[in-house]
Formats: sequence, C-alpha cells, structure tokens
Amino acid sequence: MPAANERALEKAKTLACDAVIFDLEDAVAPAMKDDARDKAAAAVASGAYGRRERIMRINGLETAWWKEDVLAAAGAGPDAVLIPKVESAAAIQQVAAVMDAAGASSIKIWAMLETPMAYLRAEEIAAASDKVTCFVIGTNDLVKDLHAKHTKTREPVITALGMAMLVARAYKLTILDGVYNDFRNTEGLAVECQQAADMGFDGKTLIHPAQIDIANEVFAPDEGATRQAEKLIAAFDEAKAEGKGVAVLDGKMVEDLHVAEARRTLAIAKAIASVG
Repeated sequence: MPAANERALEKAKTLACDAVIFDLEDAVAPAMKDDARDKAAAAVASGAYGRRERIMRINGLETAWWKEDVLAAAGAGPDAVLIPKVESAAAIQQVAAVMDAAGASSIKIWAMLETPMAYLRAEEIAAASDKVTCFVIGTNDLVKDLHAKHTKTREPVITALGMAMLVARAYKLTILDGVYNDFRNTEGLAVECQQAADMGFDGKTLIHPAQIDIANEVFAPDEGATRQAEKLIAAFDEAKAEGKGVAVLDGKMVEDLHVAEARRTLAIAKAIASVG
C-alpha cells in the first residue's frame, strides 16, 4: 500500500493479512517521497499492526531516496526491508551494509525479482547475505522486459517463476507470488492463486483488500486436506509401530516424504487457527 496514504495505513490495521508492505517506491509520487517515508516509519514503530509482519519497500538503489529509506527503516524497526528490482548480490550487500552501520543488523531483507537479469542471478541474490529471507515475484516489469503479454496461465513467465522457486527452496527462503493487477476480477485472481499454490509458493502479494479473502482461502489447507494429513500420519505411525518402513492408505504407499508434507499441512492449519 502507498505509505503516503493515511487511510490505507489505518485500514491495514484491521485486514486479515499476514504482512503489510509500506510502499515508498512505485506507489508514491516523487514529491511525496519524504512524507511517505515519515509516515511509514511512524506506522512501523507504532506497534498498531498486531501479528502482521511489517515490511518497508524502499526506493530502488538507482534513485536518490534509497539510503534515507533504509536509515528510516533502521530507526523504525520493521520485520524486513523489501528491495525492488534487485539484480545482483551487490545490491543486497549495499543495503545490508547501511543497515549494519545504523545498528539494525537484525532487520531481514526481502528481494523483489522483476527483471530477466534478476532471475538469471537468483541464486547469487539468495546467497548474498544471511539477511535474505524472502523472494517476492514481480512479473509486471518482467513481462514488459520480455515484450510478452499477461496471460491467464502465465506461460510467458513460467520459466522465471520456476527458476525462482528452485532457488528459494534450495536456500530455504519464503517465496511470494506477484500481484494480480485486475483486482475486480475475482475469478482470475483465484485461478492465479491456485496456480501459485500448486507450484509451491508460500503466498501471494496483493494490491487491494478485496483480494485478501480469496488468497487466504486458496493458500490455507481446507478441512479435507487437514483430515487427510491426520489420517496419513496416523497410518504411518501405526505401520512404524509394527516395524514396517512404509504404510498404505487408500491404496497408496505412504513414506517419510509424504509424512513430512502432511506435518507441514497441519502446521500451516494450526498457525492459521491460532490467529483466526
């Protein structure tokens, strides 16, 4: 959300989202940059957003504003700083150095992958610092740079999404799918959320409160999934108690890898229930 928008800042305190991104970049006009920075820092430091993670998206490192943005974040203490248009390890390290010098070494870094070069260097970016904990997909600029089109099934960018996913999982990062621009198109949003969930994304970035319920519904395990996970674990535990290495449930083999995924499903459901 635009950090200069006081109404949005207030509204975000009541939304059923997991994180709030206070945007100082694209959503803020140049004349409003200083005001947005001050408002974002005050909001982050207020403690008024409850369990929601607080992230400040700074301006790009090619601008005159980024360093002041990082220093403001260092003073406010968000959960993370989101760097837009990251294309190299050097960008991560540059921001990390400013944070360390300001005594804010505990603040994490989220990296936005928005260009062809970013995806080609995704592993370099992930390995740049132990502060990097999350990739955020940005397909708007990527589609533009590819001279491609936004399609329902996202074939033009599916390779990039897969590359980012591989790196995120290899480096144990959270990875969030990009925004869906047509916020009034609930059917299209649901399709894109389901695709992202099927690919393994941890969640989706959103641009309007009306999108939250759909994203929450798609990414949360439903009652059927949790029941199946419980049955699978129980079957495996029973087989293990009988000295068997595998179990059979509904005619299918159950091994350690299936149990690990079932436990993850239950952990997600438990986490959601704890804040519900």
